[in-house]
Amino acid sequence: MSYDQKELRSALDGLYTRLNSREFVHPDPLEFLYRYPHIIDREIAALVASGLAYGRVSSILNGVQVVLEPLGPHPAVAVAGGGRAALRELYSGFRYRFTTGDELASLLDSVAIVQSEYGSLGEMFSSLLPEKTYRQTCDGFVRILLDRAGLASSTLLPLPSKGSACKRLNLFLRWMVRDDEVDPGGWEGVSPSELRIPLDVHMHRAGKLLGFTGRKTAGWKTVEEITSGFREICPEDPVKYDFALTRFGIRNEMDPEDIAEELGIGVSDPIAEG
Repeated sequence: MSYDQKELRSALDGLYTRLNSREFVHPDPLEFLYRYPHIIDREIAALVASGLAYGRVSSILNGVQVVLEPLGPHPAVAVAGGGRAALRELYSGFRYRFTTGDELASLLDSVAIVQSEYGSLGEMFSSLLPEKTYRQTCDGFVRILLDRAGLASSTLLPLPSKGSACKRLNLFLRWMVRDDEVDPGGWEGVSPSELRIPLDVHMHRAGKLLGFTGRKTAGWKTVEEITSGFREICPEDPVKYDFALTRFGIRNEMDPEDIAEELGIGVSDPIAEG
């Protein structure tokens, strides 16, 4: 027995209507993307903001600001202008937890190279998608950036093939592909139906509550299970409800324990026990 899909979609749509608003974005690194109307600038801001989205939110916001501020209103022009040596000098004193200034400079330089080769990161991602699965496309996307950066691995872009949930990469893709009041979008060559859930502790809790997964560990298999659950409800946009659901726990005034009540799921419901 499971929760009625029509009723669940209605409840989720109600939550989306109420919470999927810029009013509820802060504190979220997504807010930095609104500064950049041009796609190639926005995708750089998105890569930085999602890549640094680990740790305390106040530290994340500060770290993103420190990286983006010296790049000015057009990051794509700035990163392409001086090359890797100039970027290393620019970020010589930068460190955010495990991420060093050298790694950051190398990755930003690789973005400039890819944008020069393909026109945008979005065009590069789209070129990989037709011949690969979504996970393979994500893996190829990261590998190309790492190759151009001269890096074997990155704290900013984990490889999906290693089994990680790749929350930050899936967050980046959500921001760049979806287009609504919250997600600014910009990539036209990728359908929202292809996206996977950016799995953090809040979405993992919601996925368990809804009965989409029983897994205790947050790996790629858990991502697929939770995404599949949402795809049954909203096949055209399975990540649609991510922002609204993750406000519970991110916003101080919203308790994660309130999700069940918001969706009308009682503790005795079979799906809530899953």
